[in-house]
Amino acid sequence: MGRCSLPTLLALLAGCSTLDYYAHLAQGQYALLAAREPIAKLVAAPSTDEALRAKLKLALEARTFASKSLALPDNGSYTDYADVGRPWVLKNLFAAKEFSLAPVEQCVPIAGCVAYRGYYDDRRAQAEAERLKREGYEVYIGDVPAYSTLGWFDDPVMNTMLRWDDDELVGIIFHELAHQRLYLPGDTAFNESFASFVEHEGLRRWQAARGLPAAGNARSVRAEQFTALMLRLRERLQAIYDGGQPDDAKRQAKAQAIETMREEYRALRDGEWQGYSGYDEFVNGEINNAKLLPFGLYHALIPGFARLFVAAGDDFPAFYAAAETLSKADPDTRQQTLDMPTAPAP
Repeated sequence: MGRCSLPTLLALLAGCSTLDYYAHLAQGQYALLAAREPIAKLVAAPSTDEALRAKLKLALEARTFASKSLALPDNGSYTDYADVGRPWVLKNLFAAKEFSLAPVEQCVPIAGCVAYRGYYDDRRAQAEAERLKREGYEVYIGDVPAYSTLGWFDDPVMNTMLRWDDDELVGIIFHELAHQRLYLPGDTAFNESFASFVEHEGLRRWQAARGLPAAGNARSVRAEQFTALMLRLRERLQAIYDGGQPDDAKRQAKAQAIETMREEYRALRDGEWQGYSGYDEFVNGEINNAKLLPFGLYHALIPGFARLFVAAGDDFPAFYAAAETLSKADPDTRQQTLDMPTAPAP
């Protein structure tokens, strides 16, 4: 989890009190841009590893499809490749209060307030996490395989994007280009759910156009079921936090809700998933409000955007226009529109 849309270099406009942090972001972004190589050149080079060549060719095909079939920006992004020398490009630090599922936001110029803080240096992320924990916050650090500079730079395909299967690579490219198409400063949930919907619908169309099996393979089904499990936990916790119980009673109820989730997960893993244990490390580790934040940010509003897409006639340009109009509404209207339940069939 972990994609991000924070245009890091723009944050250099902030005050000097955080200059060291922003200088490290500038250095990381510069190093990434300096590592870029044209994909076409790498594909043509005899020395390029065959597995890498195949992935890069796929990335170029997805890049072309994104603009021609999904009406996403047609620019130099994802036509270069960069190896950052590690399995993640950024570490995202999330923080939340003990009885809240609202993120502790970080505000920067142009990008607005976002629900996380990104780090190119793991040690910096860990040090800030420890500081926040001492202040009583719950924290979570997640790996980021890709992020968008919102069109300010030509973002490259990175080695961090090639770790999973072809669908994941194609989906990431659609997701990050969606951020370039529409980005609302200060509303992370809107931005990430919008991009996630474009990713999912774009991938469905990509698969159909290439005669590939539709999404619904074992990996994607497990991912959807796991996300649903985490969203149910968020709902249970929100009900607890909204209640009028004393703090000690809330802590006990919170712990029980988390244990219930773990029991449900084990039943799913040992039953329908036939022993697949890929999420064990996540579930068995510390579960707190901060760790649950990405699920709300990246997934909670997807059904609302799906309804908006249907209302736009399943047409991407019309959908983008409707989403842009919605982005200009006040926050309560946006939330109500995207949260509105589907009307029952007549």
